Amino acid sequence: MTQNSEHYPNDRLCYHRLLPIDRPIMKQLFDFFPILLFFIVYKFYLDLPEAWILSVNGLLPFMALEPGEARHAIYLATLTAILATVVQVALVALIKRKVEKMLLVTLLLLLVFGGATLFLKDPVFIKWKPTAINWLFAVVFLGSHFIGDKPLVQRMMGHALEIEDRSVWARLNLAWILFFVLSGVANLVVAFNFSEEIWVDFKLFGLLGLTLIFVIGQAFWLARFIPPESEQS
Repeated sequence: MTQNSEHYPNDRLCYHRLLPIDRPIMKQLFDFFPILLFFIVYKFYLDLPEAWILSVNGLLPFMALEPGEARHAIYLATLTAILATVVQVALVALIKRKVEKMLLVTLLLLLVFGGATLFLKDPVFIKWKPTAINWLFAVVFLGSHFIGDKPLVQRMMGHALEIEDRSVWARLNLAWILFFVLSGVANLVVAFNFSEEIWVDFKLFGLLGLTLIFVIGQAFWLARFIPPESEQS
């Protein structure tokens, strides 16, 4: 038996114990729900019945949408994302009786950036929103290094993983900070160097894909620090 196998006799069990990490993955997928609707409305705007678009104008005259006008797709998509996020927050409040601060902050930023896009008719604001959220998360995770007795990632995942080494949590927290910073930068690069349609694709598939890759990589890295399962387990 090799030295590695002595320390980690059953890697399958180690990875199995990381299944609680799937909860953040599911949360990410839930958080991406408004983005999915944003994507669908944007892509199929030209196929929407004219009566639907005109009814939106009737309810919200400031929208001033024109059926068949491709450049207006971003505005209806933004409105859809705002409404979907409001519903999302309401569902969380009803089910859990408590809404996470991060979700409320996300809604607030969407209202600010999305509202500016709708009222000023300028997509640049909604393009900045993913970066603003990612960088805000980076600041919050960084602040947790200096405020409180545990980094934020340990507070979120410590109940599911038995890792006593504080340096592991500190390194993981720093990894999340770097991930959020780079995600924000990537969004700006795509948003302001490529077409609007490519940015919409990246907003859904690119950011979600980066998140899933990072979380899966995190799971494999953390598996090295999981205490071996007992024989009885």
